[in-house]
Amino acid sequence: MDYEAVIGLETHVQLKTRSKMWCGCANAFGAPPNTLVCPVCLGLPGALPVPNEEALRLTALTGLLLHCTLPPRARFDRKSYFYPDMPKNYQITQYDLPSTLHGYVEFEYAGPCHRRGPLGLPMVRITRAHLEEDVGKSLHFERHSGVDFNRAGVPLLEIVSEPDIASPDMAYAYLTALKEILVRGGISDCDMEKGMVRCDVNVSVRPAGTTALGAKIEIKNLNSFSGVRRALEYEIARQIEVLRAGGTLHQSTRRWDDTAGVTEEMRTKEEAHDYRYFPDPDLMPLAPEPAWLEAVRARVVELPLDRKRRFMRDYGLPSGDAEVFKHDVPLGDYFERLAPRARQPKAVANWILNNLRARLAAPAAADTPDTPAPGDSAETAARSADTAAALAALKFPPEHLLELVALVEEGTLSSSAAQRVFHEMFDSGQAPRAIVERLGLVQVSDAAALEALCDQVLAAHPGPAADYRAGKTAALNFLKGQVMKLSRGKANPALAGEILERKLRG
Repeated sequence: MDYEAVIGLETHVQLKTRSKMWCGCANAFGAPPNTLVCPVCLGLPGALPVPNEEALRLTALTGLLLHCTLPPRARFDRKSYFYPDMPKNYQITQYDLPSTLHGYVEFEYAGPCHRRGPLGLPMVRITRAHLEEDVGKSLHFERHSGVDFNRAGVPLLEIVSEPDIASPDMAYAYLTALKEILVRGGISDCDMEKGMVRCDVNVSVRPAGTTALGAKIEIKNLNSFSGVRRALEYEIARQIEVLRAGGTLHQSTRRWDDTAGVTEEMRTKEEAHDYRYFPDPDLMPLAPEPAWLEAVRARVVELPLDRKRRFMRDYGLPSGDAEVFKHDVPLGDYFERLAPRARQPKAVANWILNNLRARLAAPAAADTPDTPAPGDSAETAARSADTAAALAALKFPPEHLLELVALVEEGTLSSSAAQRVFHEMFDSGQAPRAIVERLGLVQVSDAAALEALCDQVLAAHPGPAADYRAGKTAALNFLKGQVMKLSRGKANPALAGEILERKLRG
């Protein structure tokens, strides 16, 4: 029997606030243990929580970015939590009245999926995105354990998906798309090395083509998107093996051992009543006013996927170019300042991606030996910040790049000469036409002059000329290169090629 996986994810994201959820302690990473704490963080008797309004705004903003409904009333609840990393033995969270409900994430993914969204792409529905507090961090040594409460009380958004994910690769693609949205919206830096994003996985298998869900297994201890993918690959295979051997699966919680590459059972799964939820008596329900919601809506940004598709649609860019501009927002904004005024936006994109980006990145590459992993949110944020600073420091205005592209399009400059002009422009800030006049780089398009150059090349290289006449058409490129060399890069390459081909054919 063939089986298929059904996967849902609970993604915990630390919000980008200056202070914690219920107090004024700093929301910061890397401080010495237990230095960012107060009576509220430590759950001391008589300490009362005060909500962080920016965390409330970021939660509502997340709901809007994920196409969620924002209910007119939300509430905080207490969830019983008897672990050393939560000193008050309960976690303030949201249960039956969360701040956001019923959204979705649509993203690019080529594999099989259970659902598709409005754009016809794979979609994962969002059950809810509710606000809660993070817990402390347990530390284990050889013979002792300790708890650092600096993280306790940091605002945490739990984004719960429906079981719409069909495979480990799709889970990875969904998490990547979700992270892009959250980073672009300013919700979180999503730096996984700092524990800003953590995932719990719910996975079951069922006979392919059926609709009933199998026994749900939750997997914890997942601190990377690649870890989620590896854990799912192992667990799906494990469940299928149990069922094919005639065994039965029971709802339970397992942990992922990344070193061993296996999941291990921790406990049977708790139900909601085990947490003994009840409304927090110290916190009033939330009832956002229209003016407050409008202020949040004003912070909504263009989603990364929407930006990519718009660049492809409006400017005729291929997917690869638009993907770069999706990730590197300052570079994409720079392109968009020029594209509406360009005759061929794709030509402008080529110069920005192939020439300008390389020159901008050259100093950073030399000064930064330790490069983060590709796709990491910290790397993406750092690259965007570096790009923005480098663009602001350019010696030439954006209009000069348009002028350079126009010189090539009108035939004044050859592509090789244009490369030289660009580097001169980048280093000096001088206008392209002034550089062309100063260096005498105007392209030679005079047929008579090119005829003479072609005759010299054919006389000097009879071997390649004979090769071309014998059917080796690649020899034409060599001869054309010699014409360009003889003209010091000034010859019109297209016209030179036509003249050479005519002469070689007799």
